Amino acid sequence: MRKLRGRDGRDWDVVLGRESWGTVVAFFVPRSGGGDPVRALLSAASWDEGARELLAMEEEELQALLDGALPALSPIPDEESGTEHA
Repeated sequence: MRKLRGRDGRDWDVVLGRESWGTVVAFFVPRSGGGDPVRALLSAASWDEGARELLAMEEEELQALLDGALPALSPIPDEESGTEHA
């Protein structure tokens, strides 16, 4: 798990997750209890690779993921097929 203070001053826990179809994601969970978690796709093909990727990221890279993150329960578009996964 990583921790990040966002541009707005909110503190986040950043944890590794996997969607039901296997996509590896970073979940950003607000530490203060306010607000909803969000998630961002990682380029990793496996859980272990995702853990290494997340641990190796600089704060600026984590912030960029947070900037582009989607609500945790929103569908993620599949770039290859054009369909969405929930």
